[in-house]
Amino acid sequence: MKNRTPRARRVAPLCLRPCVLAVLSLVSAHAVQAQPLAAPVLLAQNARMPSLQDTVVTATRTEQPLADLVADVSIVDRETIESSGATGLADVLARLPGIEMGRSGGPGGNTSVFVRGAESRFAAVYVDGVRVDSQAGSGGTTWEAIPLAQIERIEVLRGPAAAVYGSDAVAGVIQIFTKKGEAGVAPYVGVGAGTHGTYRAEAGVSAASGAVDYALGLSRETSKGFNAKLDGNPDRDDYRSTAANGRLGLQLSTAHRLEGNFLYNDTDGGYDVNKTADDRSLHRMHAASLNWQAKWSEKYKTRLSVTDSRDRYETQPSFYLTDTQLRNYLFFNELRLGAHQFTAALERRDDELSNSGVTDARSRSQNALALGYGLHLGRHTLQLNARHDDDSEFGGKSTGSAAYGFAFASNWRATASAGTAFKAPTLYQRFSLYGDETLRPETSRNVELGLKWAEGSNNFSATLYRNNVSNLIDWQGKTGTCAGNSGPYPGCYANVGKARYEGLTLAGAYRLGVMKLRGSLDLQNPKNLDTGRLLGRRARQHAVLGADTRLAGWTLGVELQASGERYDNNNVNAPKLGGYALVNLYVSTRVARDYLVYARLDNLADKDYALARNYATAGRTIFVGVKWAPQ
Repeated sequence: MKNRTPRARRVAPLCLRPCVLAVLSLVSAHAVQAQPLAAPVLLAQNARMPSLQDTVVTATRTEQPLADLVADVSIVDRETIESSGATGLADVLARLPGIEMGRSGGPGGNTSVFVRGAESRFAAVYVDGVRVDSQAGSGGTTWEAIPLAQIERIEVLRGPAAAVYGSDAVAGVIQIFTKKGEAGVAPYVGVGAGTHGTYRAEAGVSAASGAVDYALGLSRETSKGFNAKLDGNPDRDDYRSTAANGRLGLQLSTAHRLEGNFLYNDTDGGYDVNKTADDRSLHRMHAASLNWQAKWSEKYKTRLSVTDSRDRYETQPSFYLTDTQLRNYLFFNELRLGAHQFTAALERRDDELSNSGVTDARSRSQNALALGYGLHLGRHTLQLNARHDDDSEFGGKSTGSAAYGFAFASNWRATASAGTAFKAPTLYQRFSLYGDETLRPETSRNVELGLKWAEGSNNFSATLYRNNVSNLIDWQGKTGTCAGNSGPYPGCYANVGKARYEGLTLAGAYRLGVMKLRGSLDLQNPKNLDTGRLLGRRARQHAVLGADTRLAGWTLGVELQASGERYDNNNVNAPKLGGYALVNLYVSTRVARDYLVYARLDNLADKDYALARNYATAGRTIFVGVKWAPQ
């Protein structure tokens, strides 16, 4: 296998101009062909073309129609995931507006997801309502540990939501949902194979009968991989992943429901530290919950949840071990009075960390009270939220948000919002050899303006935002509070920085006859305000354009992903990672009533590019699969 180097930087300038023109053309098409609706509506930005009846829960933790939302939200359904041919969750997310991905090597490598250019740790992630997080290092979700095969639906909220969710929701919230049992019995079996000796198998069943519903799923994926690190061991870095999920619901009465969920994944992947040893990363995660939902009247309902998640990471033979356990308790209340909606939540979160770099196991707790008010009246939509978190380590932190939408014409709505958020320092940042117990939370202030158009499943949005973060926790040299650092590396974590994440996101979807078009363009400037430098592995411009159609029983699709140049380092804007443009193709068809055959070809031109310095990417890849699911 040849080594792949980032020599495609010359492609980006040629691609970005057509990207801009294509999105602007899409805007013009919307304006010319818009027809009035019976009432003004709002559609969020989506990877697919949604219906007005679609609902989301991420914006306020309550079910809301897309037409009522002021927030900036995307939906990804199972059909979109399967047609994407992606091998990892981050690959799917990177095709959405406002999101970029960074990765060290293949699907099992260390992965970052940047929402609106913000640090990966600034997005709060939930799986079936279970918070998943790591208290190691700078924190954040371990994206490579969440199995894509088990995911039925994804909701992405862009913008701060700490007034609803508490710590970590500085740039956004990502909710992941597994399958739920529905009437009848629905089994499925799928197999597939692709480049680099990749094989995937999955099977499951879901059903509902009477008061009981359930869903079970199991998947296995293996790959011989490729040489991920260009200056490391020249062996192929393989990976093996086994995942399972389950959901059991019991409708006790028309008003009361009990539900339990679990998701499990075990991954064994190769990576390079030594140039001769076969280094392995062993990752295990689980997320489980128990929920009681009660509808006391047509106006008032409650939800009581107990959730538990674990993130365990170990390396061999160069030993390192970190283990995070997070438990959450939530009592959520919702009251609807006509056009008014009131919410109140009591929440407790317990974090515990065992880590090779921390002398003893460390823990902390946060208790919170959150209040919300929503109004949807004619052309006006208002959403207000406030929350206070009391941390056992650093005391209290209050956050708030306000959002307003005005439907100034049929199909058109203008929105404005402002909000504050915070990210508590991780237990590793406070108590490891490189920690500082006096660290303060990172805090942010965000403002944004939006313009949204929707007619049926066609939609367009433009969102302008600015998010200023203070008390940014970053690595500091062996000075000040770090002078007494006893670790082998000079320096420690400290509140030493300020950052600004600002930009413009354009996104749209449009049906033109039998053709479905979609696109997004992000123009952003994520930078360190103290140094004025661009933050690492994030581009000033990135875009996605896609089109698909039906022809003679086939679904045919093409997609363009483009990104400008980036830098690999936060503190020094060097070395440069070149811009790139990738063309992807996908097809699917039913060869019989119950059999779906699909194929995906990524990086058609076999472009050389890099998402991280000295780490290779997969090159041109193809994956072909078949799935049996009785209709």
